[in-house]
Amino acid sequence: MSIVGRDAEVTPGTVVVVIDVIRAFTTAAVAFERGAAEIVCVASADAGRELRRAWPDRLLIGEVGGLKPADFDYGNSPLEMSAARVEGRGLIQATTNGTRGLVRHPHAAALLAASAVNVAATARWIAGNHPGTPWTLVCTGRGAEDRACATYLDGLLRGTDPSRADLIAGIGAGAAEHGHVAGEDLPFCTDVDRSDFAMVGRVRSGRVTLSAVPG
Repeated sequence: MSIVGRDAEVTPGTVVVVIDVIRAFTTAAVAFERGAAEIVCVASADAGRELRRAWPDRLLIGEVGGLKPADFDYGNSPLEMSAARVEGRGLIQATTNGTRGLVRHPHAAALLAASAVNVAATARWIAGNHPGTPWTLVCTGRGAEDRACATYLDGLLRGTDPSRADLIAGIGAGAAEHGHVAGEDLPFCTDVDRSDFAMVGRVRSGRVTLSAVPG
């Protein structure tokens, strides 16, 4: 059971939870709330473009340097996603930290994406599906927000009562480090447990397909 950075080597066969609070996996959770069918996560914007050429019916979302590329359908923003028309659609997501970190773990016993909005559902899914399996929590960013979320999730998995106030404060501190990037997305990023599902990944051909699974 450990909390590590994005580039750390992770022991195969553990449950791996990849965390990106500001903003990739908050955006992904909001997309599932809006009815997205699945989200295919890739390591780069170019990989996302290549996949959309193969699957032109998919919507391409994400960022490069924090900003939405002109040829993407939506950016990496939970606020923008909260009004997006994605019901029944398959999405392709490419971000600098979150999706790039997610695809690094093809040999996990289970692979999940998480942020504060679905942290308790993630803990419940792990407890119900992989009791007793060691876990590794991967912070994809270097800011305080991912570490705060990982610490909170670690507490839930250990059966303690972690402080929600500390989690929210940590996200706020991380947002201050990000500066303008967090902006109007911050209320979504700090809305702890608004989503009642885990985001569980299936690994194939260097990409991870996320599904929303009740937690």
